[in-house]
Parts: sequence; structure tokens; C-alpha cells
Amino acid sequence: MLAEDSVLLREGLISLLERLGHEVVAAVGDAPALVAAVEEHDPDIVVTDVRMPPGFQDEGLHAAVRLREGRPALPVLVLSQYVQRTYASDLLDSGDGTGIGYLLKDRVGQVEEFVDALCEVADGGTVVDPEVVRQLLRRRRDPLERLTPREREVLALIAEGKSNGAIARDLVVSEAAVGKHIGSILAKLDLPQADETHRRVLAVLAFLRA
Repeated sequence: MLAEDSVLLREGLISLLERLGHEVVAAVGDAPALVAAVEEHDPDIVVTDVRMPPGFQDEGLHAAVRLREGRPALPVLVLSQYVQRTYASDLLDSGDGTGIGYLLKDRVGQVEEFVDALCEVADGGTVVDPEVVRQLLRRRRDPLERLTPREREVLALIAEGKSNGAIARDLVVSEAAVGKHIGSILAKLDLPQADETHRRVLAVLAFLRA
């Protein structure tokens, strides 16, 4: 079962796999079609890209995670140009951790390398590009390590429920300075653009987890 939005790459993979004796039971170009096709064909393995229609963000990987939730033993090989760290962790943690692969297209040097990975994942093995591992490990480090001592101090006061004015008085600085520190904190924690109050709550949660 193949999910790839690029028509040329999809057709090329179909030709390659069939030439090597594998049967491609379905090939689709978007995430909803991937889920439907798996339900219809019950494949031995799914090969999917990450960024697919309709949003071209993480639809393919999200669909793979959903499929593994319903079918923990379904082998899935992600073949992508990107490391989507959020759902990559979920995918690698799904089921019992077997039958999973995550390869980066630009780092697959030979056809044999891809085919060997495909067969290993289909047999229940795990194949993950070292660059994927590196990025996932980096994400799991202390999220506060990028903050300066002053920014950690400001975040601790936010966690106590204090307003910008109260923080400014405690630290004997201006409210404008506090505002700049908070902006830097939110940026360094990679918090999504959203309502400012919501982002402060997410920052406090990161502080409490750390």
C-alpha cells in the first residue's frame, strides 16, 4: 500500500516495487484515501510520505499513527524529506515498537537500501534513519535549556500566576523588559502562535514538566 502525493515519484515506486516482485495493491495521493485503502485492502505493509493533501503538513504521518492505533501489528514505512517530530515519536511508540521504519528520501543512497528496509519492516523489524533519531533525541532534551537564567526566573514567576507588572516589581525592571523576556521565552520554547494567555499556560506546563 503506497501513499505519495507526487505522481512521478508514486509511479516510479510502483514500477520499482513491481519489478522486484512486490504487489502494490493500491497507490493513493492523500491521507483520507490512505486510510480508506488500508481498510479495503488490508496490506502487508504501508509506505507513506509525511506531507500530503489536503494541508501538506503531517497528514500522512498522522494517518499512519491512526492506522497503527487500530492495527498495532500493521507494518509502516515512512519515506519523507522531513522529520515531523511530533507524530514520529507517536509512530515509533505505537504497537510494540516493531514493524516501523522512517527513512529520509534524500539520504537513501541506493535502491537496494530502500528495498532491504521495506522487507525488514514488513517482517516486523525497525529501521530508522540516524538523522531521525538525532532530531527526536534533541526534542526530548530539557526544553528550558535554551533559556537564560533571567528568562528562567521570569518563567518561574509566571508559573506562580504573577502578572507582568508584578514580575517587573519583583525583579526591579520595567514591564517592557518583562514583555521582551516573555516573548523570548515563548519563541525559544517553540510554542505555536495563538492567544497570548494560552501561550503563557503552555509555557508554564513546559516549566512544570521540566
